Amino acid sequence: MKKAVFPGSFDPVTNGHIDIIRRAATVFDTLVVGVFNNVRKQSFLPVEDRVVALQEALTDVKNVQVVSFDGLLTDYMVQNDIKVIVRGLRSVTDYEYEQGQAQIIHQLNPTIDTFFLLTKPECSFVSSSVVREIHHFGGDISTLVPKSVLKAIECFSNK
Repeated sequence: MKKAVFPGSFDPVTNGHIDIIRRAATVFDTLVVGVFNNVRKQSFLPVEDRVVALQEALTDVKNVQVVSFDGLLTDYMVQNDIKVIVRGLRSVTDYEYEQGQAQIIHQLNPTIDTFFLLTKPECSFVSSSVVREIHHFGGDISTLVPKSVLKAIECFSNK
């Protein structure tokens, strides 16, 4: 059974993330979407809300599991017998960053490979940080994120 993990902070999840997840799910028997809290950034949505938003957006994709985790990705992968990381690429800049990450992970555990998927052109300009900025200034993000994310943002904003 081919298992892969698509890790990210998904803060918030975008339609680009959903596209990569759906496409990767056709390649692997099981795709684990691993949501983590990026310790280098202040979070926009709590991890639990991001997990729920992803689960709701992917209810029709039966071979996807959405989990949260802390610690090193390589440790999580060893504990769960996962050998492949899925990463989405929007640009050359993404590739350069992800290439370095893949090399570090390979150094930590040479049995782990990285599988790159290019985003569709209509999603190539969308990032979580762009979504956060547009939302911060009151702009419409409804075409950039799944409905479950809009719901999570609304619920979190009303707390």
